Amino acid sequence: MASIAEGVRRSAAPDLDKGLGRPGVWGFGLAVAGAIAFVAWSIYHDAAQAGVHATAILPFAMLFLALLIALAFEFVNGFHDTANAVATVIYTHSLPAHLAVVWSGFFNFLGVLLSSGAVAFSVVSLLPVELILKVGSDAGFAMVFALLFAAIIWNLATWYWGIPNSSSHTLVGSIIGVGLCNALLHGRAGTTGVDWTQARSIGYALLLSPALGFILSALLFLALRLVVRNEALFREPDQAGPPPWWIRGLLIFTCTGVSFAHGSNDGQKGMGLIMLILIGTVPTAYALNRAVPAQYEQQFHAGSRSAVAALHQVDGGAAAPADARGVVVAYLADRKATPATVPALGVLVQEIDHQVAEYGSLRQVPAAASKNMRNDMYLASEAIKHLTGGDHPRITGAPAGPLGAYKGLLDKATRFIPTWVKMAVALALGLGTMVGWKRIVVTVGERIGKSHLTYAQGASAELVAMATIGLADGFGMPVSTTHVLSSGVAGTMAASRAGLQMATVRNLVAAWLVTLPVAMLLAGTLFFLFSRLI
Repeated sequence: MASIAEGVRRSAAPDLDKGLGRPGVWGFGLAVAGAIAFVAWSIYHDAAQAGVHATAILPFAMLFLALLIALAFEFVNGFHDTANAVATVIYTHSLPAHLAVVWSGFFNFLGVLLSSGAVAFSVVSLLPVELILKVGSDAGFAMVFALLFAAIIWNLATWYWGIPNSSSHTLVGSIIGVGLCNALLHGRAGTTGVDWTQARSIGYALLLSPALGFILSALLFLALRLVVRNEALFREPDQAGPPPWWIRGLLIFTCTGVSFAHGSNDGQKGMGLIMLILIGTVPTAYALNRAVPAQYEQQFHAGSRSAVAALHQVDGGAAAPADARGVVVAYLADRKATPATVPALGVLVQEIDHQVAEYGSLRQVPAAASKNMRNDMYLASEAIKHLTGGDHPRITGAPAGPLGAYKGLLDKATRFIPTWVKMAVALALGLGTMVGWKRIVVTVGERIGKSHLTYAQGASAELVAMATIGLADGFGMPVSTTHVLSSGVAGTMAASRAGLQMATVRNLVAAWLVTLPVAMLLAGTLFFLFSRLI
């Protein structure tokens, strides 16, 4: 009987060794070369339009290298994380493996292109403010290289061991590691190097999403068991052929949804880092959004006046400090408000309004002033966020309304993502989906539960993953496709009483627990080394 069962399992096992073929390999290579050329041309075009010429080779070489590393992170993210989306359609024979990864790659591509950008700036907000303000400097490049290399190294390590691990978790750990190390290097307590309010929000999202994946997938599976009476949905695939058309359609739909949601959420992390790189090295072209609507300047002036009036309500007409900008920077570095903080912010708001009025529009801001104006807008926006929110807001009630509206106007000028950046990240993530997926697919499909994945289990896990990631995207929170989907598969296995392979579960939990400290240690060490070398 055991040999018969093994024979059935072998016959039901998907073919994971069929590649893209020679035309596919050639097409893949041309797509990679085309993407690199597209990035280079886009930067050259935008810089030329802004009147910037590459008179110095080194800054542009550093820019291009940083962009390639950022896109490499998204490429690794593609084959590391998206394997989770295709595991269910492959192991239920809904799609052949080589077609499934191409299909998933295409919808990852679309997800990135149609994303909002909210997650991108949510992740960037974790970075130390002093490094964001000087991202084009040596320290800025050291930061970018350290956190990207740390994330890539840990992603590749967990991929090699076949452990589904979260790229989001890894990147957040890397950012925290850089922040802690930067604070220690400047003689401050390490805890001041990170926006802990933002880190806590992101941590909750990363912590709760696997639990939601497990519980909701189990409940959905049990609900299907009660409502749907077709036993074919709950049996292991017993042949290598495709399932009934309606089951196949459902599973392809869920794979498509997870792939699209993964692209929309995970693709934005690379976008935020790429925008930091571009702002630091080519501020004339990328520091300010010169495509704001024609009425923006009038709205900005009215919003500035309302914000200043709201701040005066809070500070009671207190004298403004001589170095208003320095006071705001100090507040953002240690989150300790002083009597001078609110008056200083009022002065900064007035200075920004004066600059915008002086130049007439953001399009007219000269090259030399672009980066400084952007930095002032960023400082004002972040200061308002912390003064009106967080655990202990200093400004509440009526004054918070005008300040929130003014923050929205500031973000409209500074938080934007050019179409070519979305296209480049979409290509990197989509192409990454098509390689290296086998190790993670085998873990999800064969090593989480003790039995073969059924149609109902695959559909339940992916429906929950699709909904969870889409909801998180709407709130601008990064979540892990890997954690949500692999915990969803585990939930359905537990609900069906098929049993779990505890060795794999232990590896998953261990990876989840050690990813944050390992990424922090890696990134902090690399930042220390790079800050000394660059």
